[in-house]
Amino acid sequence: MNYKDVSKNSWAFDPGDSGDLLVKEVRGLNRGGNYDLAVVLGSGWHEAARLGKLLGAFDYRDWPCFPVGQTAGHSGQLFAVEYSDWNILFFAGRFHCYQGLSAFQAAFPVRLASALGCPRILLTCATGGINRAYLPGDFMLVEDHLNMLGDNPLRGLEGDTFIDLVGTYQQQVYDQLLSCDNGAMVMHRGVLAAMPGPSYETAAEIRFLASSGADVVSMSTVPEAIMARYLGMQVAAVALITNHAAGLNPAALTHQEVLACGSQQAHLFPRLIAQFVASWQGVNAISPA
Repeated sequence: MNYKDVSKNSWAFDPGDSGDLLVKEVRGLNRGGNYDLAVVLGSGWHEAARLGKLLGAFDYRDWPCFPVGQTAGHSGQLFAVEYSDWNILFFAGRFHCYQGLSAFQAAFPVRLASALGCPRILLTCATGGINRAYLPGDFMLVEDHLNMLGDNPLRGLEGDTFIDLVGTYQQQVYDQLLSCDNGAMVMHRGVLAAMPGPSYETAAEIRFLASSGADVVSMSTVPEAIMARYLGMQVAAVALITNHAAGLNPAALTHQEVLACGSQQAHLFPRLIAQFVASWQGVNAISPA
């Protein structure tokens, strides 16, 4: 696959690649063919896909177009569902630069969603809390980001890649969502910093990120947000704070801690996705996309 052969009119599949067949299969699951929303699920977020009527499921391993390999907490499946008059794609498995992928490859689910007609994408992730007011189990709506990955998914591509990232995230959708009854969910708004991983950050790096305005730190999300912006999609992102960032807690950080917090909050995920759908529908009813 030529990963550099992509533009707004080409979603990076060479002729004969399994991606074109996958698009045809997924389109065939609903009468309209296109999808209204894509949701990329972060570590431990797989329970969020238990929403609405299941139209079909696809295992990443069966489709060579997907980058290989999944980390713990990612099932590696694509689900198509129908919920609240919307056709929704759930990517229960995302890709990371720390797997040896470029930012362009890590953003593959976004390109697939765009090829399936999705005008909107919701990115979810597990994060470490830098802001001391943020506690494990809280959520944060991503208002902006710091790209510390050393890579950009648009690097080396042809065409107009000089896109403006100001206003990437859908603030009106956030306003609408925060006006809902969030029940047991504690919700913040803030800035996400993306670090390359897979090692956790040093205490010095966390102090640097805090001084730069970051509220949480992640190893994902930013490549997908940039690619979605480039492809003209509406973007929203929500982070689950699963632990205090390095140096803010004497205990050593582990991926098991991340997954455990996700498991504890899993019952809230479908409700949160449903609120995003309702909020997006409300905003688009006022100002159609």
